[in-house]
Amino acid sequence: MAPALPHLADNRRAPALPQLADNRMAPVLPQSADSPPPAGLSMSGDVMNLEQLRHRLDAGLSRRPRVALDRSDRVSAAVLVPVTDRGGAPHVLFTKKTASVPHHKGQFSFPGGVVETRDGSRVETALREAWEEIRLPAEAVEVLGLLDDTETRATNFIITPVVGIVRDHVEFKPDGREIERVLEVPLRTLRDPAIFHTETWERNGEPHAVLFYQVSPDDVIWGATARILSQFLALVDEAAP
Repeated sequence: MAPALPHLADNRRAPALPQLADNRMAPVLPQSADSPPPAGLSMSGDVMNLEQLRHRLDAGLSRRPRVALDRSDRVSAAVLVPVTDRGGAPHVLFTKKTASVPHHKGQFSFPGGVVETRDGSRVETALREAWEEIRLPAEAVEVLGLLDDTETRATNFIITPVVGIVRDHVEFKPDGREIERVLEVPLRTLRDPAIFHTETWERNGEPHAVLFYQVSPDDVIWGATARILSQFLALVDEAAP
């Protein structure tokens, strides 16, 4: 029997428990009640516009050492972490995968994909994939820098996250083959501790923490995307004045 999902404080309907790539349910171990929230969730009342956020990200990316992973047994991939401006407030853009993709069916991710031989860099991969998946033009993106490489656990990828500001107004168009819809979430929402929780999952006999961001009653960011998001939010706090 699958374990019960955590109770949501506002009595919203809990999301379905995610499944592993082989369709077996991941066992959930008790969560530590005194675990502190990760960095990036402690300043949810700190309001910024897009330009203020850009300066903060610029400062953080320029002074932090980046972790780059190079493993021949993993597939190299890159994603774009796009920051958009909606109503004067910064938003972070996610894409929801269709049920027909080979990996991470129906899950939220950042636009991106596998590095191809024609790509001159990880940045080029992320921008190319963003255009192919949601018609985000490369010229509309101001690339700020790279976050740490992130390994996926259920699949075999090393992901390089590319942070970019979307300066222009863009009408995003999901391709319908890989991406079914685009979700833009206010940065202030993502920094609210009330939407975040962790669970300890066991895979191949090894326990590891799994992060969850309940960004709406029906939408949950989790897995590698949540770990990249957590890294991005921590950067926002690290660069705070």
